[in-house]
Amino acid sequence: MIRTPNLFFKKANNIKKAPVTELVPPGQFVTERFPVLTYGAPPNIDLEKWTLRVFGAIHIEMELNWNQFAEIPWSVVEAPFHCVTQWSKLQNTWEGLLFTHLANLVQPKSEAKFVIIHCYGGYTTNLSLGTLLDNQSLLAHKHDGHPLDRDHGGPLRLVAPAKYGWKSAKWISGVEFSAEDRPGFWEVRGYHNEGDPWKEQRFWPELT
Repeated sequence: MIRTPNLFFKKANNIKKAPVTELVPPGQFVTERFPVLTYGAPPNIDLEKWTLRVFGAIHIEMELNWNQFAEIPWSVVEAPFHCVTQWSKLQNTWEGLLFTHLANLVQPKSEAKFVIIHCYGGYTTNLSLGTLLDNQSLLAHKHDGHPLDRDHGGPLRLVAPAKYGWKSAKWISGVEFSAEDRPGFWEVRGYHNEGDPWKEQRFWPELT
């Protein structure tokens, strides 16, 4: 069972809105719902034992418990969510730690070009560091003003609005900065390495 201390309700100190351009990528339909799509059962995570390890090609490695994570300033981002199964939820308010802020704290080395997200349960996904430094990507703990429930990745998930939803990994346990790209769980099973919804990069090119 996920335990939720009072620090979970910390107020964010700034709000960033996604750029208003074309809202719906090709091949997507809009829904107000937020469907749950998960491979396997969601893990049971006790916040009293939860940790986040930040490591790899950085100058300052970190391992944080929930109270330490909660002391870092949080932000609010308004951004859409595009699932590879062709639905898009356009109105979302995410709250958590901006990836740009995390990068400033750990100081990536010059060779760091990629980020591997590690999750409870063994799931991983890969993104370019440049993607995550878009001032929209964040480690989110709230959605639309409420703590993320377990099915939607609570207590902490990645939100990378520029990519399909499988890149926004749930139940984060580690953030690894890397000089080399390493495809993650779905990327080695046929999903596109980049996952750009505006280019409809859903699957390996040879499968399309």
